[in-house]
Formats: sequence, structure tokens, C-alpha cells
Amino acid sequence: MQDVIRVENLTKKYKDVIAVDGVNFTIKKGTCFGLLGPNGAGKTTTIEIMEGIIKASEGQVYYYDKAINAAMSQQIGIQFQHTALQDFLSVQETLNLFTSFYQHTIAISELVELCDLSEFLNRDNRLLSGGQRQRLLLALALINDPDIVFLDEPTTGLDPQARRNFWQLIKNIKARDKTVVLTTHYMDEAQQLCDDVLIMDHGKVIARGSPRQLLNQHFQEVFISLPAIQVPDALVEHYGWHINAQQVEITTADVEATLSLLLAKKISLTGLHIKSPNLDDLFLKLTGHSLRD
Repeated sequence: MQDVIRVENLTKKYKDVIAVDGVNFTIKKGTCFGLLGPNGAGKTTTIEIMEGIIKASEGQVYYYDKAINAAMSQQIGIQFQHTALQDFLSVQETLNLFTSFYQHTIAISELVELCDLSEFLNRDNRLLSGGQRQRLLLALALINDPDIVFLDEPTTGLDPQARRNFWQLIKNIKARDKTVVLTTHYMDEAQQLCDDVLIMDHGKVIARGSPRQLLNQHFQEVFISLPAIQVPDALVEHYGWHINAQQVEITTADVEATLSLLLAKKISLTGLHIKSPNLDDLFLKLTGHSLRD
């Protein structure tokens, strides 16, 4: 697949603070690329440089092998985390307004279908639910029919059903051969949507690959937990298990052997939970703190 974005030696300095420190990566056409990291990791600064909002101190961003410039704004779409919509306008009127900002646009009827806006087209922006608002903002990001769409934490604050509905919209966009650049603090979201993820911390890249590749590379075990009240302290100490939030946490590469041990020690398995590692576990392993910290 063709590289649509190439980032070379990207660096951003603010006085004595290095927000982005020599970052390099490429993004393939038609993929969903996840840029992950906690607050202060440098991901927002990296994204804003890629969007042309701020300038790099050093390095360069290339779109289709051309250095980023002002004209690129017509070729990308951005859904910001916080966007103010004009009061007293309906969804239809908002779409009409934003259409006037671009030289080339997608048909509004096509946007309405793609982003599932038909039920509230005539509703005032002020009366939209969280999920409806995000769907409108996504439509606005797509209104110029961009090749590359930037989504900055698009499902923050949505209820679980609205989040999953929004995931399907993103999958539909990717199916149209669009390239999606996604930032999120939800690890289930990244694992569901992203073909490729890059994890940053302290301005540097600390991991890169598909979610499955990264998890297979760093984990050969699973996590077992059960209520601490069911496990004698002596047993926890003997096997080096951990107690967290009144749960005994066991890391094991052999689930069957561990369960057999618990049964042999006459420990009740009521409330037992088995969990495979996820991207949040990966970040915790790599940096010592959670992606959501």
C-alpha cells in the first residue's frame, strides 16, 4: 500500500520543553492509524503539526511525498475534540454553510446517508444529543471529500451504544478507501478500529505495530483475578501474587495449570475473571502508568 503521510524527524520545542522529540513514522493509504499516549505524551502536538495548525521546530510532514503547505487544508478533514457549532442553525443549514468553505465538496445527501443524519436534519444544533453532535461533526470533517481524515478523541463522553454506532461510521469511511488518523484514550476503540498504532510517551515513540503484533510481542501470558477474601495471605505471599482493589491478580502463561493449582488448594473460583492483555496493559508494562492517566 502507498504511503500517504510520512513524518521525518519531527521535533517541537517550547523554550526548555521538548514536546515532540525526533519522531518518525509513515501511514499507509486506506488504513486507520491510531496515535496513542497519555496527556503530555506529545501526540496532540504531533497531530496539530500534521494538520498544519502549528509548525514544527525541526523535521517535516509529507503528504504523498509533498511537504505540507496551506493548500493541504483543502485535502484533509479534521474532527476536533471540541468544536463550537453555530447556534440557531439546523443540521441542514450547518451542512450548507460548511459546503461554502471548500472548492470541492461531497454531495450533502451522500453525507447524510454516510453519517446517518436523516432523523435530525431539521433540528437546531443546540438540541442535538452527544452522539448526534459527533455524527454531524464527522460529516463536517468529510464535507470536502478528503483523502485523509483526522479524528481527535471523537467518542469521548459518548455512552457505550453511541460509541459503537460511531465505530461503525468510521469503518464505513475506511471502506471508502479513506485514511483515518485517530487519537483516543479508549483502548477497546483502538483495538477495534486501528490497523496500525503508534504509542508515544515523553515526546518519543515507544512502540509501533498492529495491536495484535504489539500484544504478541510483549505478552505470552494472561491475567487471572479473583476476590482476595477467597485466597489465604500465605498463599498469595508464597506464589508472589498481587493484591489490588481487594482482588488477587495472577499473571500466568498456563491458565489450566493455574486453575488446577487453585482447585487443589481448595480455593473457590466464584468471581474468577480471566483477561487477555490489551493495549492499556501494554502501555502500563512499557511506561509504568496507564494510557488514561
